[in-house]
Amino acid sequence: MKIAILSRDGELYSCRRLREVAERRGHFIQIIDPLSCYMNINPASPAVHYRGEPLGHFDAVIPRIGSAITFYGTAVLRQFEMCGSYPLNESLAIARARDKLRSLQLLARQGIDMPVTGFASSPDDTQDLIAMVGGAPLVVKLVEGTQGIGVVLAETRQAAESVIDAFRGLNAHILVQEFIQEAQGRDVRCLVIGGEVVAAIEREAKEGDFRSNLHRGGKAYPVEITPQERAIAVKATMTLGLDVAGVDILRARRGPLVMEVNASPGLEGIETVTGLDIAGLMISWTERNALPGFSLKTGG
Repeated sequence: MKIAILSRDGELYSCRRLREVAERRGHFIQIIDPLSCYMNINPASPAVHYRGEPLGHFDAVIPRIGSAITFYGTAVLRQFEMCGSYPLNESLAIARARDKLRSLQLLARQGIDMPVTGFASSPDDTQDLIAMVGGAPLVVKLVEGTQGIGVVLAETRQAAESVIDAFRGLNAHILVQEFIQEAQGRDVRCLVIGGEVVAAIEREAKEGDFRSNLHRGGKAYPVEITPQERAIAVKATMTLGLDVAGVDILRARRGPLVMEVNASPGLEGIETVTGLDIAGLMISWTERNALPGFSLKTGG
């Protein structure tokens, strides 16, 4: 099978693992920088060109598209889809997940519980926005932020007003969210593949911080999840139409709350903590869906 990985950096852990597993199984794999692609949008013969040459047909494409290039990256992935390649996460599903407001609205419409959230650009009444989410302490997030960047905990009403006004002065779109105190700087990352939670870890923020992202210095541990947490992770992933996702859940007194659904979850932390071959499971799902008749015994 011929597989493309869309990534700007083929040396990242996730890309290396996916390539290693795919090559071990006998697949041809190429890592392609989506920003170096350009497209012939032709109804008769759509094509993707790369560094001066047209790319041939790929049976499958695994998108590892960073949030900074979501618009162009999903456009390139969409072109591969037009050319008949199976995408491990469709372009439309990735776009849904990357739009924080849209994804939260879709999850809410399906009855998936989450922290009480307000969305604003230039609120005329900051105090009413704060009251909407239950008052301080609260969390203010830039809609475009990732990996904990652009996320601020405002512990008092005065601090919340100052942060919101500062973001408003930058003409930034913001989410204002209820702060789940009882989570104590921890969350659960569930890795979902093909409608099944295949691994889960608990992430803990470093001392003095409330953001549990491993990129921000957080720690991670194996964790047993409840049937309710498993069900909500799968439902959130299916609601956004993703084959593979990292679903971040807060453990609140009222039950599990979905904080975010990540369409390109990193593999290093969860593989290291659990010892599971997540990359292998992703390649297996790709094999199963890109070429339904494929088997390792026959080679195709």
